Amino acid sequence: MLAGALPGIIASLSFPKMMKWGEVNLRFSRPIKGLLCLWGGNVLPFSIEGLRANGLASGHKLHSPQPFEVTSFREYRAGLKKNKVILSADERKSMILSQIEKRLRPLGGQLYPDEELLEKLTYDVEYPLVFLGEFPPEYLRLPLEVLSVAMREGQKLFSVIREGRQLPFFLGVADVQRDRKSLIRRGNERVLRARLEDARFFWEQDLKVPLAHRAAELKQVVFQEKLGHYEDKSTRLKQLVAYLCESLDEKKLKKDAVQAAELCKVDLLTEMVREFPSLQGKMGGLYAREEGYPSTVSQAIYEHYQPAGLEDLPPSSNAGALLSLADRVDSIVGVVGIGVQVTGSSDPFGLRRHANGICRILLDRKLPLVLDHLLEKAISAYGEILEKPKQEIVEYCRAFFGQRLRFIYEGQGYRYDLIEAALGAGLDPIYFSYLRLKALASLQQSPQFEPFILMAKRVNNILRGLPSYAVNPDLFEEREEQELWSLFSIIKNNGQPLMAAGDFVNAQNMIFKLQAPLSTFFDKVLVMAEDERLRQNRLALLQEIGRLIHEMADFSQVVVEGEKKEREP
Repeated sequence: MLAGALPGIIASLSFPKMMKWGEVNLRFSRPIKGLLCLWGGNVLPFSIEGLRANGLASGHKLHSPQPFEVTSFREYRAGLKKNKVILSADERKSMILSQIEKRLRPLGGQLYPDEELLEKLTYDVEYPLVFLGEFPPEYLRLPLEVLSVAMREGQKLFSVIREGRQLPFFLGVADVQRDRKSLIRRGNERVLRARLEDARFFWEQDLKVPLAHRAAELKQVVFQEKLGHYEDKSTRLKQLVAYLCESLDEKKLKKDAVQAAELCKVDLLTEMVREFPSLQGKMGGLYAREEGYPSTVSQAIYEHYQPAGLEDLPPSSNAGALLSLADRVDSIVGVVGIGVQVTGSSDPFGLRRHANGICRILLDRKLPLVLDHLLEKAISAYGEILEKPKQEIVEYCRAFFGQRLRFIYEGQGYRYDLIEAALGAGLDPIYFSYLRLKALASLQQSPQFEPFILMAKRVNNILRGLPSYAVNPDLFEEREEQELWSLFSIIKNNGQPLMAAGDFVNAQNMIFKLQAPLSTFFDKVLVMAEDERLRQNRLALLQEIGRLIHEMADFSQVVVEGEKKEREP
């Protein structure tokens, strides 16, 4: 069965780039030279495109390409190592880091952090050799960001720094045993020198044209076919940043933040960004600094693409955080507004990344921003060009952000039912959804937690599908309902200000106190009384309690011991 299945399994593998070679019809990432397949020490016979499986492996393509026979995985691993192939990626990475440390020790330097490059090099080589090269110190006048990207892109070289400053050295990783004649080192030095000369030319030429003069050319750069050009986007960003400064009581930042919004996309027109697209945003900030703009402006421009992912650092400045929020929400609203939807396999405009970035900034900086208001402001900034109605865009975005928060919270290790309970009470402000979740997680060990949840679910079940009623305290006849109403009024008056301030732990502890009088109420008072006025008044009391409880969390989503709850797909 396995021999029959393997040809189809191999043919089904897909890669970002596929190729065909010779007369072979199979498409694969690289030409297949041989098939090693053993079962219990014996060759498992099958073939694909004329190649038959055997018990032969081969070593390093340069140092030990001759085939050798194996009969087990242990022999395979040992044979590869003997023939200059390190099978384990962890072992290759450890070799690289060990050699890097050895090379850096005499320089007193450190590696400029680049985990992505380290990961790529780990999988690019079979037997790593780290080499040290240098370049003329005159290029140190270029910013570290430019130097590191010039080394990284194309040549996959690491920058060497000391105390945050570039040293005139670099580190590379080759797939060889040794570089006896320093041919690899000298070849990389020669190519890097040419790239740094280009970078210096771009830097000097770009500085000849001020950012403010380039801004008029943004109308020549299309943001999105249906959404206009980057001058339009800059105009919208100025409106959104001004709104954010007002909403978050950052009025002192308003002038600088608006100026940063006006200039943040200008570096798309520079030669440096055309050559190194990964530097967009950063180059704008560096050029703004060189031109003497306030540090608030230059840093906001520099940081406004951060964070690039959930593991990336968010903006460190307030202005940078607000500009990043504005940029991302403008993109999300615009793309959703022209009818583009994110699916499991399609996200061409990176909306998940934008939404993750917004959530990350709001959570990290503890910003009590109301998402719905920001979405509405972003929609209005587009005027009449969006195809979808405003309410439809807001509802889609709200659901979309809910999905992103679930993903983020699950990644932090929170229980899915607690996540649903926290988000069920409302998404806005996003930071408050985290405070709710954190409170639920901290209170779940309380002996009052599960009894209260069961009581809340009982209230919810009684009220399901009923119209809304108004409480009339004069209609309370039983002592238990009067006491419940009196205690509820006190708890509501004290608990709601706590929740409004985000103190959900103390608010929940206060709401827990409703559990005992509620239990007594259900034991002593007939809720569904024959007298319609009494029945509706008692239901109104439960509705008031249910609304207060729901401000804390949707406890119907919480699974307690003995219950079974299917997780929604």
